[in-house]
Amino acid sequence: MFKRILIANRGEIAVRVIRACREMGIRTVAVYSQPDESCLHVQLADEAVCIGKAPSSESYLKIANIISAAEVTDVDAIHPGFGFLSENAHFADICEECGITFIGPSQDNIRNMGDKNKAREMMRKAGVPVTPGSDGVVKTQEEALAIAKKLGYPVLIKAVAGGGGKGMRIARNDVSLAQGFMTASSEAERAFGNADVYIEKLVERARHIEVQLLADNHGHVYQLGERDCSIQRRHQKLLEETPSPALTPDRRKKLLKAAVKAAQACKLRNVATIEFLWNEDAQEFYFMEMNTRIQVEHPITEEVTGADLVQLQIRAAAGEVMKFSDDEFAPRGHAIEVRVNAENPYKNFTPSPGPVQAVHFPGGPGIRVDSHVYSGYVIPPFYDSMIGKIIARGKTRNEALTRMSRALAEFKMVGPATTVPVAQALLADARFLRGEYNTGFLEQFMNDVFWVS
Repeated sequence: MFKRILIANRGEIAVRVIRACREMGIRTVAVYSQPDESCLHVQLADEAVCIGKAPSSESYLKIANIISAAEVTDVDAIHPGFGFLSENAHFADICEECGITFIGPSQDNIRNMGDKNKAREMMRKAGVPVTPGSDGVVKTQEEALAIAKKLGYPVLIKAVAGGGGKGMRIARNDVSLAQGFMTASSEAERAFGNADVYIEKLVERARHIEVQLLADNHGHVYQLGERDCSIQRRHQKLLEETPSPALTPDRRKKLLKAAVKAAQACKLRNVATIEFLWNEDAQEFYFMEMNTRIQVEHPITEEVTGADLVQLQIRAAAGEVMKFSDDEFAPRGHAIEVRVNAENPYKNFTPSPGPVQAVHFPGGPGIRVDSHVYSGYVIPPFYDSMIGKIIARGKTRNEALTRMSRALAEFKMVGPATTVPVAQALLADARFLRGEYNTGFLEQFMNDVFWVS
């Protein structure tokens, strides 16, 4: 087992990894940018190294600085968390060259699944359903128009190397297709250094359902159930729950079986999440992508399965053979996660950084909070606006919902605005309480209910 791990990340996920390491008796090294000197992960780690200035490009994305910190502190492994370098195959290559274990999927996993077009082709060959779309990269507007007419509008233009909603445009006619093709390609070039895009049919009434996967280095693959992530705006998730209220036992069994087949097809190692689009009208699911890292929403899976996914990541990366019984990770009960972002929902979700004068997190039975924020902390304007996650667990969905409502009412922060009021309004909506929602629900809810109430 590793003796010392460097966490190449910041904030909440860095704190989460430090906690897992401490329970395993592993020493930790935090890295931080200059404005993050007072961040909680820096205070909790056994050692801390400053790796640069505020911009991510000069700190958390600066591979040379991170490797230097790793070598100076003599670590055995690096945990990348999520975001930043977590799905950067080049970074994983360099770790290997330096004799440092990268805690995550293999470089081949990252490269193959990071190329959305290659991933779709791999899934097709494995017999996993994929969203109807182009057979490969679409090079010209003329080719895009021909494909769109064949598929039928609306269609979705997506960056091959995309993520987080970047390089993605919806087209409902020829004019918007031509505009969207150029815009998505240019945005992808700026964001990922790769302008390639492909096209797939847009499923209007769909749910975003993902499956948590775990694999060791010896061919053992497990699924730890699904998560419904359909409550999102601009492709950014706000609330997730498990199990999905949309699936019957038979459909769930079919979905989970396909997820394992996909993991085996790409020879997955470590922890990853496979994302599916559930077509409500056709009652079919399609492969969307695989995220080769730990997910923000992993706590709800932990709450219903009893697994510590971060510790499992570390054990897998250390080469342990993982052999579990079929019911080892059988889910029990229901769990819901609400992301808390430092944004003002009354001003179109404008970021709201600044000093936290006071903060009180909820507690009590069935409530978990993952956050790096404390009273007196200053939320910097340079990074993602998520400052924490509130997780509620219950024997039933209704109990989990009731506990989440209580927890949100208990949450208090003096200083920056947060997205908690949106979650509170959502949990008071009869349609959501019945589980009747899809990926378009939140945008409509904001327009029809939240901003006019």
